[in-house]
Amino acid sequence: MCKQHSNHANDHANHAGHGNETVRGEDTGLGRRGLLMTGAAAALTLTTVSFNNATPADAADGNKGRTRTVRGTLPPGSPDFVYLPVEIPRGVNEIHVAYSYERPTVPSGTQGNALDIGIFDERGTELGGHGFRGWSGGARTEFFLRADAATPGYIPGPIRPGTWNIALGPYTVAPQGLAYEVTITLRSGAPGTTPAPVYPPERAKGRGRAWYRGDCHIHSVHSDGGRTPAEIAALARAAGLDFINSSDHNTYSAHSAWDGLWGDDLLILTGEEVTTRNGHVVALGMDGGTFVDWRYRARDNRFGRYAREVKRAGGLVVPAHPHGTCIGCNWKFGFADADAVEVWNGAYTPDDEVSLAEWDNILISSTRSDRAWTPAMGNSDSHRAPDPIGTPQTVVLADDLTRDAILAGIRAGRSYVAESAKVSLTFGAASGRGRHAGIGDRLSAAADDPVTVRLEVTGAPGCTAHFVTDQGTLHTAALPESGAGAVEWRTTPSYAAYVRAEVRHAPKTTGLPGALAAFTNPVFLGDTKG
Repeated sequence: MCKQHSNHANDHANHAGHGNETVRGEDTGLGRRGLLMTGAAAALTLTTVSFNNATPADAADGNKGRTRTVRGTLPPGSPDFVYLPVEIPRGVNEIHVAYSYERPTVPSGTQGNALDIGIFDERGTELGGHGFRGWSGGARTEFFLRADAATPGYIPGPIRPGTWNIALGPYTVAPQGLAYEVTITLRSGAPGTTPAPVYPPERAKGRGRAWYRGDCHIHSVHSDGGRTPAEIAALARAAGLDFINSSDHNTYSAHSAWDGLWGDDLLILTGEEVTTRNGHVVALGMDGGTFVDWRYRARDNRFGRYAREVKRAGGLVVPAHPHGTCIGCNWKFGFADADAVEVWNGAYTPDDEVSLAEWDNILISSTRSDRAWTPAMGNSDSHRAPDPIGTPQTVVLADDLTRDAILAGIRAGRSYVAESAKVSLTFGAASGRGRHAGIGDRLSAAADDPVTVRLEVTGAPGCTAHFVTDQGTLHTAALPESGAGAVEWRTTPSYAAYVRAEVRHAPKTTGLPGALAAFTNPVFLGDTKG
């Protein structure tokens, strides 16, 4: 989520009622709420909502169920998460939750109200625990859960008795406070059967060792996207992609929603956009059914734990749009745990230019040592029409079209980013001794050995090629009007510690660079030291 997209907007919580039908809870105020410190961000726990035991009579009455309504107001400065406990009695087979909140007019420059929502079952709300049952952020005003089905973003499964918690996230609160209403309806009946999840296979047919195109940051109806998985798969194929990654916000419900949509021509990876208050990270290519918690800030010193969880699940940690302009989008966790970084997110805009420059600035730390470096990638962050899928896309050199091979190629930096499948690059460096290195590799050469850097481009009419080093841009050449051509430049490892290529459109504003059409990860020059 970034740029024109917002992951928030929806409701507010407090207190409970009791009785037979709808009961309106009084606003008890903060004085009677319990303030819990979770070891990370503070969380409010409200008064428990209690229901009389549900009985089969509910079903006989058209299964309208038993309903409780809770109202209250959260003040500015509320904790990141507010939990509304709900006692679920035996015999319940469906939980339905609806919520709303006031959106008062606020002065220019002041944030208004935005409230996210989700739910945890009787196993609790512990960070990284097993109680998570779904999240829709601000994308929905209601949801349901049953054993056999659930609203997208939520996980079907048994409705067991015990204390469940509706999780509210007051993302921003207006000066007037955030007045909310939450309505919980319980229905009784046979428990139902939970279908076994079917996750995408880890291999597609592929072309052996080749360049494969993918988009690893896409949202569906399982979070704040407007497209179904079937629509996304069709658009991915139309965009010339070989692989995609499911990356809905703070939920894994979409992992099992791709049955029948993969094929020999399309590898589908399963992931999550972990959307914290201090930045977003794409957990790329994890085992199906893996959940990564997001309820912490950088000051809580928790991110390393969840980065390790992503990697244990076979995935990559990719900070997304690190200089995004939306609230909470700026990346504040550092890059020590990152396997790659998304420096181009959707349509190319100034925040991408800043992300590209910041990434380039940290490349120098790995130029003269064996220290790992952080490759760059680009993704569409597509949510809904007219957002295109595959603009941009990461093109990866992989041994085959498999999960392991694609992730290995991204991790190694054997990749470039292009605005569409029309753009193709070949980039590398060669020494006078006959050695050659491609994107993401190191060319072993003495400090003063002559090195020839060569870029071949197709599909970039009206563009200019740039060779960028640790000193900056040292060579620029206009491409032929057809958009297909080759550019060469000669240097030495002592003059350029690395070289990477950019292909840019003509500038629209004098004095500012043109938007990217493509860029590569670097080729490092010279032998390592230390």
